[in-house]
This record gives sequence, structure tokens and C-alpha cells, in this order.
Amino acid sequence: MTTASSGGFPESAPARDTYTASRPGTETKPAFKTTEFVVYIASVIAVLLASLVVGNGARGVDRFPADQAWLYVTLLTIGYMLSRGLAKSGSLGTRHSTDR
Repeated sequence: MTTASSGGFPESAPARDTYTASRPGTETKPAFKTTEFVVYIASVIAVLLASLVVGNGARGVDRFPADQAWLYVTLLTIGYMLSRGLAKSGSLGTRHSTDR
């Protein structure tokens, strides 16, 4: 389709309304659909259950106290948040071949 420009010469480019806005690709899935979320939840449950099951030792000392278990849960959470952040930041600069 050619349209006349203001000088009377035909323009070779398509009409403006046929252009689509360039959007960054959304390569990552929502957090709850990823395998790392499933592994995170399973790990948190495993740590808390291990703290519950591992009881007192021979001398009556708790070998895996609750405060240590919650420290591990906190570390797991930090690791999960970092992995999601890296996954999101890695997808911002990518474009799919169909976006051109």
C-alpha cells in the first residue's frame, strides 16, 4: 500500500497503523508454575519436619532446634528469591524472533 506524502511522492513504508509496539519478551513463567518453587516448598517442609522428628539426643539435648531450622528456612527463602530475580533479569533483554 502506498500513500502520498506531503510532497506528492509515494511512501514505500507501510502505513503507521500496521506497526506494532516492541515489547520485551516474557520468557519466565509465573513463580508458582516453576519447578524451583516446588523444590523450595518441598525443602522447607523437609527442614521443618526434620526439626520436629529429630528429638533429644542421649543427654536430652535437642540436636536440631527450631531456631536452627528457621535459619535454614530463611536461607532457602533467600536462595529462592535470588534465583527468581536472576530468572527475571535474564529475560528482560531477550527478544523472540517473532517480535521483529
